[in-house]
Amino acid sequence: MLRRRNPPRPRTPAEPYADRLSRVRALLGRRRLDGYLVLDRMDQYWLTGFTGEDGGVLVTDSAVVLLTDGRFEEAADLEAPWARRVIRRKRGPDSIARVLKRYKLRRVGFEPAHMNVELHAELRKLVRRARLVPGRDLIGQMRLCKDEFEIAAIRRAIHVAQQAFELVRRWVAPGRSERQIAARLSYELQRRGAQGPAFAPIVAAGANASRPHYQPGDARIRAGDGVLIDWGARVGWYVSDLTRMVWPASMPRSIGRIYNVVKEAHDRAIAVLRPGVKASAVDRVARQTIGRAGFGKRFNHALGHGIGLSVHEGPRLGRGAEGRLRPGMVVTIEPGVYLPGQGGVRIESDVLVTESGCEVLSTLPY
Repeated sequence: MLRRRNPPRPRTPAEPYADRLSRVRALLGRRRLDGYLVLDRMDQYWLTGFTGEDGGVLVTDSAVVLLTDGRFEEAADLEAPWARRVIRRKRGPDSIARVLKRYKLRRVGFEPAHMNVELHAELRKLVRRARLVPGRDLIGQMRLCKDEFEIAAIRRAIHVAQQAFELVRRWVAPGRSERQIAARLSYELQRRGAQGPAFAPIVAAGANASRPHYQPGDARIRAGDGVLIDWGARVGWYVSDLTRMVWPASMPRSIGRIYNVVKEAHDRAIAVLRPGVKASAVDRVARQTIGRAGFGKRFNHALGHGIGLSVHEGPRLGRGAEGRLRPGMVVTIEPGVYLPGQGGVRIESDVLVTESGCEVLSTLPY
């Protein structure tokens, strides 16, 4: 049983949602679709501003329907009062099927990455008159280039992340544990207005820094350790993603050469960032710089990725990446060198691709 709650009066969405919905509706026409079903939470937020979990959004040429449950009914009223709400009483394909039938849709686009095989099979049985047409990450492609609202939100997320880090950097000292530093960083992010960390902070001391996605533990910092800190803030649902190295004392001479190589790779990659450049070409510049120094096999991940509502989204900057950079993309540049048993160095910045080049949004020294 479904209960539909209509708003007290018709309203149209404010920007930026009106423009985004117009783009989706233009896509419906080009692909001869009657509607588009969006099940990914971040895609839903991008389209409507609705923050509810475990729901869906159906876009047709004349309606936007939020499918949610009673926990988020008030949020739907506040965040997307112009949309039609369908409040379901239980989870499952039945509620989605009823909405598709109600609008008499024949060709419905969807994102295969966000619909499992079981749900797809059930919907095909329940809505026999509708054909489900895979969209191949169409919303994700629209999210690649950020609009002015998104860029402003990412700037705020970077600002909060940097403020928190500046304080925690001074707090890093021999005897403190990785876990203590990660907890303090998460606290300082929220104290400065973040919804929380963009992801669980990575704090890797000494030899632990040889693992790029290390999880902080109880290891305590020693005087000669380098500490790799990878963190970000989520502010207004948008994220930042940064990495810096911290030395409680001076940088050991043995690490100095590696650090300079990583710094050079980072700076050279940023120097070639501009519209039209292949994402793989930017990765290649950093990889060749590290390779010439003799550490090529120790740079074992892609150079970077897009950020926005998600910490990892398109475009990918790595070997084999076919896409070209476009104005409005916000990407990380994060080369690293990792030596098992010794430690590692990574430097990461957040960079906006502009009409004529790029702008490094993060301003922390490195």
